[in-house]
Amino acid sequence: MKKVVTFGEIMLRLAPPGFLRFSQANSFEVIYGGGESNVAVSLSNYGIPVDFVTRLPKNDIGECALMEMRKKNVGTGHIIFGGDRLGIYFLETGAVSRGSKVVYDRAHSAMAQIEKGMIDWEQVFEGADWFHWTGITPAISQGAADVCLEAVETADKMGLTISTDLNYRAKLWKYGKSPEEIMEPLVRHCDIILGNEEDAEKHFGIHPEGLDVTKHGHDVTAEAFLSVCQQMMKKFPKAKKVITTLRGSISASHNTWAGVLYDGQQMYKSPTYQITHIVDRVGGGDSFMGGLIYGLKTYPNDDQKALNFAVAASCLKHTIYGDANLVTVPEVEKLLSGDSSGRVAR
Repeated sequence: MKKVVTFGEIMLRLAPPGFLRFSQANSFEVIYGGGESNVAVSLSNYGIPVDFVTRLPKNDIGECALMEMRKKNVGTGHIIFGGDRLGIYFLETGAVSRGSKVVYDRAHSAMAQIEKGMIDWEQVFEGADWFHWTGITPAISQGAADVCLEAVETADKMGLTISTDLNYRAKLWKYGKSPEEIMEPLVRHCDIILGNEEDAEKHFGIHPEGLDVTKHGHDVTAEAFLSVCQQMMKKFPKAKKVITTLRGSISASHNTWAGVLYDGQQMYKSPTYQITHIVDRVGGGDSFMGGLIYGLKTYPNDDQKALNFAVAASCLKHTIYGDANLVTVPEVEKLLSGDSSGRVAR
């Protein structure tokens, strides 16, 4: 199977232990992760050859991030070095009615200072048939947006399948450009678009008719997103599939989880899972995307099966501490078969 390439920023995640608040913390637990590196780790766990491309500082912390990728069997041969620091984000994990909080400290990171011409994309894409990026990367800086555009234009020219997770992050768009101005030329090249109702609205002014997610968080239906999918396909005619996750937030600890996939003619809906005791929801969307790419590559003629795999994989991610999904194909298939007992495997 040909390789997948993902591109984005990997960060140092610092989190108080357990459910402590920032103000209670005397120590922070260290994890390395980011949207595109999380997708790469998922794919590697499923046996898909994958390269992660980023820019890291040439110091001990950058080396730690690099080692984390190597440890997970993710290709790092096209990572470039420069800049002074790795981006950081602080995570306070919520519970019940208290939501989680994220504080970013990623200004002037190595990745934020990347520039056009630093990466030879034709060389990166040799032997690849899929490129994945997210809306986080072009939100970091103008330079990151420029390099992302270089990547999608080259991938398109070379005939790769291009996927994106729109991933709107309000706290990142700070360099003077509107999300739509930057994102529209990028998404125009995409074959596969993943995004929820907020992503579509904040980036492109597209929203599901008659739905306020803050008021109807546990009543989200697939039908409510049909109009979003149709509007997205009209705006981006190259897109072959538009996908969204359906997260019903009953509380910070209890979510419902499902997904829908629209191929321009038919809307596919997955089973709905009750995730009643969330361990870590960070990276839930990334784990869905990793599962979806695996599913679409492995079952190219069965969108329902690909969607079901993605939802089951990301359901399991909610039980795993850290940014990345560390499950295997047999574990996902066990849940798909209906076995959610959690019994000890002896």
